[in-house]
Amino acid sequence: MGKLDLSRRSFLKASVLAGVSVYIAPMGSRAFAALFEEKILTPVQWDASNGQAKFRIDGIAKVTGSKVFARDIRAADMPHWPQQQSHAFILRTTQADRSYEGFDLSLLGDELKPDRVVTAADLTRDGLIFPAFYGDDMLLPPGKTPAYLGQAVAILIYHDFARFRFAKDKLKFQDQIIRYGAQTGPLERDPWGTFRFVRVGGKTPYDDDIFSSLKDAPVFPSMMRKHQPVWPDGVEHGKLDEQGMFHAGQIQQELDHPSADWLVLEREYNTQSIDTAALEPDNANCWYDAATQSLHMVVPTQAPSEVADSAAGMVAKCAFPVKNLFIHPCYTVGYGSKDHFNVPFYGLVCAMYADGRPVRLANDRYEQFQTSLKRHAFKMNYRIAVDKKTGMLQSFKAAMEADGGGRCNFSPSVAMVGATAAQSIYYFPKNDLSAVAIASRAIDAGSARGYGTLQSMAATETMVDEIAAQLNVDPIDFRLKNALRSGMKNTQGAVPAGAIRVDDVLQKAKIHPLWVNRAKRKAEFEAAHPGKRYGVGFACVQKDFGTGAETSFAKVEFSADGKIGLQHTAAKIGTGMSTSQAIAVAKWLGKPATDVHVAITDWPDLPVVTSGDPYMMSQADQDKLAANPRWSPGYASPSSATNSAFYFTHSTREAARVIFAHGLWPAAMAIWSQGGGGGQAAPLVVRMEDARWVDGKLSAAGSKRCRSNSSRRRRTSWVW
Repeated sequence: MGKLDLSRRSFLKASVLAGVSVYIAPMGSRAFAALFEEKILTPVQWDASNGQAKFRIDGIAKVTGSKVFARDIRAADMPHWPQQQSHAFILRTTQADRSYEGFDLSLLGDELKPDRVVTAADLTRDGLIFPAFYGDDMLLPPGKTPAYLGQAVAILIYHDFARFRFAKDKLKFQDQIIRYGAQTGPLERDPWGTFRFVRVGGKTPYDDDIFSSLKDAPVFPSMMRKHQPVWPDGVEHGKLDEQGMFHAGQIQQELDHPSADWLVLEREYNTQSIDTAALEPDNANCWYDAATQSLHMVVPTQAPSEVADSAAGMVAKCAFPVKNLFIHPCYTVGYGSKDHFNVPFYGLVCAMYADGRPVRLANDRYEQFQTSLKRHAFKMNYRIAVDKKTGMLQSFKAAMEADGGGRCNFSPSVAMVGATAAQSIYYFPKNDLSAVAIASRAIDAGSARGYGTLQSMAATETMVDEIAAQLNVDPIDFRLKNALRSGMKNTQGAVPAGAIRVDDVLQKAKIHPLWVNRAKRKAEFEAAHPGKRYGVGFACVQKDFGTGAETSFAKVEFSADGKIGLQHTAAKIGTGMSTSQAIAVAKWLGKPATDVHVAITDWPDLPVVTSGDPYMMSQADQDKLAANPRWSPGYASPSSATNSAFYFTHSTREAARVIFAHGLWPAAMAIWSQGGGGGQAAPLVVRMEDARWVDGKLSAAGSKRCRSNSSRRRRTSWVW
């Protein structure tokens, strides 16, 4: 491997996991500066008057094509790696209703025969077990029916690019490569997850609930029958789940036999399985150095810590001894597609069987559509009741089916979040919302942006528009009448935190010229353009953001010459995070950070330990662990769940605030207190809340007590 510089700025030691020393070495660290930040990042060009960047910190590199992603890295780019790059691709099934009986590579002949073929038998023999999160049969053994379309059966490794390229092209779209046996039909499996949220509110939206998931309990199936959930019987004074089903039955009865004043609408909505279309397809480049028992992984990921933890566990007990694991997270394009995706671990497998050579595994665009994580397809049956006289929503019953595809991934929580967010901006006195994440032969679905809510809330908005039309009321007025206000309960019986400003949004939209003049513009346009149609629609949604267990680190520092540095746990996935975080410090420090490093996972300046499950931990356990001031229920969240919009920025701003409050502000006060004249300075009365940065200078409106006996004050502006 050669001599490694293990200084903190080059390799960042994260932890020892399962007996493997793990190092996180972001490509932005000094060891790789020649490839990355120092060449592609430019200081933020920003407008101090409005705090907005003129263009992204990596904007020039992006438009000139010089930005470096994980996909661009080859062995020759990596210090201490062998210079020869090997390549690999994966054979996959294209049918999932017949048994898999092996593969035939005779089409390649001797000239294009792979240097190494890896199958399920190799993984079993050598104890290479993928992380449990991803399920079984990451390479399918013969004799089994594929669980889904595109299931991997073998990895083909080549030590030279030309043969790799010719072989891959020759095998593509050749159905005879994979051998199939008897017709079995698709596998039938229990759902990945099933949830039901029943709520019956009190007399007003602010009274205690009669029944709700938060006050009582969510309802779960009592059993599965033919892979379908069987719900408990409804009993008014029975167990909690029986009580929930009793109230669900009452809601059903009201919708089936509504009062004369009710309008009950029932509709079915469907969304497709959708590719996230990440412009950087999934890839990994990995090298196993047997001489030093070290594994190196260059990966695009939204969650460097997750890859490190899972990879360490994967190699801890395998036949290939690994003492050191080096993870190099790179700039990538994610949006959910690279959050808990399995390609890094296929890359790990490639490295173990490559005879000491680095192996690059990279999807082409076809392979990306065939295998990458998708947005869940949803089937939604909605029934909503509204009082025709008052225009007030009365109840909401929904049955949702999210297609999780062949592997579980995050499907249970996506289905749950889709159901809990379906109410969007509206208050419903009663609801019965169920969601099931089914296992199917479709391509895996994961945590695509929106996390199930784009599907469920779009359906809700469509239905609300139709209800408004049937009631012959303005769609925005109807929304205003039924909007969830601060202090009201959601469909689980929880009161959303903070001030809810949806009525402000609706009031502004209502008076917008595009909305006010829509009928007139429609008539004018259609009269002037026969055969064409003009319309203005409206929708307004709201959802939670974050996971409920968000954690992040940010380090802000400035040098003697006034340059501001920022380090952050966030990974750069295409959201403009490095730019937004660079600007976030300006509120307190007067200008953006100029030296930005991301995907940092080791924080010796602030050593924190973590343990337990933040979602399942009891209050007693949390109180006990919290006695240690260095304990946290989480360490570093993935760059997902809209983190950079709030949580990551909060860490950055708070770090900058500490510098200001305990560094810059005391220094400014000391300078201002000297005054402009000789003799002893008068006491200075300036509040930190009045501090402002103007043209790069710190100023504050304050007063300075006169040196006479008079109690008069004079107002002035202090600039530093």
